[in-house]
Amino acid sequence: MARSTTSIRFIAGLALAGAASLFAAPALADAGISVLVNQAKIVKLARAADTIIIGNPAIADASVQDASTLVLTGKGFGVTNLVVLDADGQPIVDEQVTVSRQSVNSVRIYRRAAVQTLSCTPVCEAAYVTEAEALSDTTIGAP
Repeated sequence: MARSTTSIRFIAGLALAGAASLFAAPALADAGISVLVNQAKIVKLARAADTIIIGNPAIADASVQDASTLVLTGKGFGVTNLVVLDADGQPIVDEQVTVSRQSVNSVRIYRRAAVQTLSCTPVCEAAYVTEAEALSDTTIGAP
């Protein structure tokens, strides 16, 4: 009898582990599109686009290269979304877009409330800061 109880516990444990992986997998699969501020990314579409919608154009911008190619540009850091519809109004793309700063070759200097970003490639010089970055730095106190 003890063996069957152990078997039942083992099977129940496997079932719980399988259920947990089902819930974790979609979160990883829906990571969306990542873009760096002031850089562009090519987005290829499965079919021709008719309508392009960016949730917050201060964060990202999309321009049409041709009917099935978009150029997505990071304008300010944050999260927004990209929706692309075909001529029938059917969605081709509905993705979250995350725009982040390039931190590998940059340094941020904090002097009380003032923030200065330096681009160090290889010599450190003042980096271009978009209006959206400057506004968010002053709004959140530049973490």
